[in-house]
Amino acid sequence: MRILVIRYKKTRGVPEGGEKASELNRTVLCRIAGEENVDTYFIHDEAHRRTAWEYLQGVMYMPLGYYFGLTPQRVKAIVEKAAVYDVVFVDRSVFGIVAKKLKESGYKGRVICFFHNVEAVYFAAKYSNRLNPMRWLVVPCADRNDRWSCRYADRTIALSRRDDDEFFRRYGRHADQLIPIAFVDTYQRDTYPTAYVAKRPLCVFLGAYFPANVEGIEWFVKNVLPRVDIRMLVVGKGMERLKDAEWLRSDIEVQSNVPDLAPVFEEADLMVLPIFKGSGMKVKTCESMMYGKNIIGTPEAWSGYEVDYAKAGACCLTADEFVGAINGFCSTPHPRFNAYSRQMFVENYSADRMVDKFRAVLP
Repeated sequence: MRILVIRYKKTRGVPEGGEKASELNRTVLCRIAGEENVDTYFIHDEAHRRTAWEYLQGVMYMPLGYYFGLTPQRVKAIVEKAAVYDVVFVDRSVFGIVAKKLKESGYKGRVICFFHNVEAVYFAAKYSNRLNPMRWLVVPCADRNDRWSCRYADRTIALSRRDDDEFFRRYGRHADQLIPIAFVDTYQRDTYPTAYVAKRPLCVFLGAYFPANVEGIEWFVKNVLPRVDIRMLVVGKGMERLKDAEWLRSDIEVQSNVPDLAPVFEEADLMVLPIFKGSGMKVKTCESMMYGKNIIGTPEAWSGYEVDYAKAGACCLTADEFVGAINGFCSTPHPRFNAYSRQMFVENYSADRMVDKFRAVLP
């Protein structure tokens, strides 16, 4: 069985959350079919800077359903390339036009589409300012591609029941398989840390520079931070841009484009994830569970994860709830390493658990 994976971006630096999930998908497909039988077509390469003409092309073709980086010529090339493959795995439903053109061309193999989000919901959150002209280009394009993915893919994969319900409400199709966010387990140890949460804990926010993340951090800084005695660290791709924010306090440390997050996780007493908007599942939550962290997050941060929030940390929506949860960890001894979080990751969100789920949708 030969598989062609259509991916968004060849990352040259620190990968964002979605690209980590895409790499996991490819890893599992290679375990099933053999690495020599899995090829990847990248829509973007971070080593290549888009020219003004390429950017203009992206804007011109978007109303026709071609998301940035795709053109009629590139889609035609993908269709021609796919002819010798048994499976085309479209990694992101925003490239649903590829599934559409494959089926219209008479492609005989199986087209599988992996939905990282309900893309129309995701981009509506990303371009939340209704005065932003990009909103009126990107959101309809994403919606159209979501629809085409549902219509033309032989098999669809969603991350969670929430997303699946939204797909059915919008497009009239349930996913053929639910496969949650997962990671290759890189934190296997003979022994795990035994330290306790500090009286003045280090609270870490992990996430790339993205509107929902920035809004969540700002909310936390304004509404929670003045009421708790903590050290705060913000880590994520592009987060150096926060340093110009008028609301960022001088005692908040910001690290951007960190190549190795393991030391950050190991030093963190608590992961704080005040995320209020979005779709799909949050990669940062899964990664925090892999490292056995105490996680204090919103319902959005926990969406799609089937865990006991009180054992893994806390699920909070209001400032009072965040303050109470953080102070609870400070006032009563808690291990810095949360064995329950780690156990839930190993049992439900590690790559080893995903192989059979992926195999079920392949020929």
